[in-house]
Amino acid sequence: MAATLCGRLLPKAGWVPLTQSVRHGSKAVTRHRRPVHFLKQKLLAVTEYIPPTPAAPPAALAPRFRKIEEESTMAVLLRKDIETLFKESKMIAVVQNNAISAEDLLQLKHKLKRHNISIKFFPNQVTRSFLNNSIYSNMLPLFVGQTVIFVSKEPKVKEMLQALRHSPQMVLLGACIENTLLSYQGIVKYSKLPSMTIVQGELVGGLTMMTSQTVSMLRHHPAHLSALLQQYVKQQGSGDATNAVTNKDASTIQEAAA
Repeated sequence: MAATLCGRLLPKAGWVPLTQSVRHGSKAVTRHRRPVHFLKQKLLAVTEYIPPTPAAPPAALAPRFRKIEEESTMAVLLRKDIETLFKESKMIAVVQNNAISAEDLLQLKHKLKRHNISIKFFPNQVTRSFLNNSIYSNMLPLFVGQTVIFVSKEPKVKEMLQALRHSPQMVLLGACIENTLLSYQGIVKYSKLPSMTIVQGELVGGLTMMTSQTVSMLRHHPAHLSALLQQYVKQQGSGDATNAVTNKDASTIQEAAA
């Protein structure tokens, strides 16, 4: 019986009581830090340690040399080809290629080849390097993006425009025709000019007409005077000179003689 009561009344190991006594007391007073005096702040600011700045590494002080990229042999050959092309061609047109298909490009080549117009492909970097130091430097703004060059030894502008009508992917930007830089509007106006053969024929016809008129004007007065004198001589021989020759004819003869 005693063991049973002790087992029930005494606390077991690891047992937590249902009620706990809590001590309610006053809070501990903590001391607040006093602000530093103004003079002491000045002294600390003056005597603060300032570490020296680290020296720059020697690699940073050395001068930087830019590597000059030498042109490849292929670029040199292409630039020579462009130089020869510009010297031998009287018409150099710059056309923008807007993703034309291979079949359409082949048809355009055949149309232009009938009029001795060739299509040349050059990288813009090589073309711009040649134009930068040449007399054609004003053509530099035309070589942007995918560009193609139409060249011909004779200015076949009208034929080129007719071939480009059926290829809307190829946009004409400008051209250098007989050492003259032209825009698209200038190229259209140039195509409307008559050919050199027609101009030469008109010039020769005008000069021939002027010379013939000059010769006829020079021969008009002597021929008229000789005709009047022959008529006068005939009338004198027939004995009717006084009746046939009127005062008007006499005045005309005097004016012609003068």
